[in-house]
Amino acid sequence: MKRIVLFLLTNIAVMVVLSLTASLLGVNRFITANGMNFTALLGFASVFGFGGAFISLFMSKWMAKMSTGAQVIDTPRNPTETWLMNTVQRQAMAAGIPMPEVAVYDSPEVNAFATGPSKSNSLVAVSTGLLYNMTEDEVEAVLAHEISHVANGDMVTLTLIQGVVNTFVIAISKVVAFAVDRALSSNNNEESNKAPGMAYYITSMVCEILLGFLASIIVMWFSRQREFRADAGAAGIAGRQKMIAALERLRAQHQPAQLPSQMQAMGINGGFRSLFSSHPSLEDRIAALRSAP
Repeated sequence: MKRIVLFLLTNIAVMVVLSLTASLLGVNRFITANGMNFTALLGFASVFGFGGAFISLFMSKWMAKMSTGAQVIDTPRNPTETWLMNTVQRQAMAAGIPMPEVAVYDSPEVNAFATGPSKSNSLVAVSTGLLYNMTEDEVEAVLAHEISHVANGDMVTLTLIQGVVNTFVIAISKVVAFAVDRALSSNNNEESNKAPGMAYYITSMVCEILLGFLASIIVMWFSRQREFRADAGAAGIAGRQKMIAALERLRAQHQPAQLPSQMQAMGINGGFRSLFSSHPSLEDRIAALRSAP
């Protein structure tokens, strides 16, 4: 899922930059002459943790367009784009959300994604590979899946979860950095009056990056759960059989060896059984749809 990976990478980068900048500017009120004030630290971590997540959310549409080269359709230029716009508009009305921006990006991969900071400010993008390799019914089901993500408010929920995760990542990183800095202090008798040294900043940055990636396991677990909900929503909008047919087509065309490793958890065409996968397997998604009442 492109929006998930882009969101995570942007979030980690923003969080590290904010935290490092705050440290360099001396915004370390949680470090006192008596050691570390954990209440103040948690407040600091909350502000910057949720700040990083929400900045990433507001940048999500721009990042998606820049990274994929997606071209927003303002005026349809051909029958395919006209059909695409009309289908998204109809589905958005059925889901009770405003019309999102619709874009197409050039890629042989059969893929699609939705992103944006809110239901009223969202983007649905499809690859040329999806348009050329799926039937209209299958494309309709994929679009309904992405519309369901928007209607479910998945990006906002993801942001809140990421904010909580960020808070603990920052807090733990600062505690570890503080401990390392004091352990490396050349004069333990003066350590209570010693300002944070270079070891503190380096350790803090490294810990935030490493813990940020580890914490993404939680975010990916949530992502896998919401894929089932989006599939169910798509079945309600486009029809269960269309959604199953779209997933079956994806499974038939799925060739993991041709995908770069950093792209394996992106887009609708997921299905890797790992803690860092943003999607359940296609088999599990198809089984869930078939067993639904």
